[in-house]
Amino acid sequence: MTIAVIDYGMGNLRSVSKAIEHVAGSKPVVVTADPAVVAAAERVVFPGQGAMPDCMRELDARGLRPAVLAAAKEKPFMGICIGLQMLFEHSEEGNVPGLGIFPGNVRRFPDARMVTADGQRLKVPHMGWNEVRQKPHALWRDIADGARFYFVHSYCVEPRDAGLAAGTAEYGIPFTCAVGRDNIFAVQFHPEKSARDGLQLLKNFVEWQP
Repeated sequence: MTIAVIDYGMGNLRSVSKAIEHVAGSKPVVVTADPAVVAAAERVVFPGQGAMPDCMRELDARGLRPAVLAAAKEKPFMGICIGLQMLFEHSEEGNVPGLGIFPGNVRRFPDARMVTADGQRLKVPHMGWNEVRQKPHALWRDIADGARFYFVHSYCVEPRDAGLAAGTAEYGIPFTCAVGRDNIFAVQFHPEKSARDGLQLLKNFVEWQP
């Protein structure tokens, strides 16, 4: 019944694993770079921080790509931050291909549209708390629509299939901040840094039976 947190050298792994441990009950949480441990786990969490080219390079250098692709097909799977972006086909950051699990691209926030309604400039990266508008999904259970989560990012996903979107936020532009399909749920924000609602989301993932 292990929950595996994938370690490819690019994630805030301690805070992610500690947050999951807090809501996991008796289920063990293991931070691992071992593909065999990922394959044997009941659930998989795929976090990430840093630049997309570095993340993709490190994932391959550690031989974890096949394990990630298999887990995304077979078991409850949660991506966090760049762990969301890497699921898509291509990123403008470094002009690199992603894992191609979902159709679409990762784009930088457009500088020309980084202004508030009253004309104030918005800084990139988007950093801080923001409201998330939900689309129906089991992982929003007991979380109010419009609840605030903590973001740190300069790029956002643009799914080609609008049906993938499970949550949206706005920062100069509206953008997809959560996606869900079958056994996969992934978010741009950091649930491990998002207080009660973030812990509730992780609890929902631990209990999720897709």
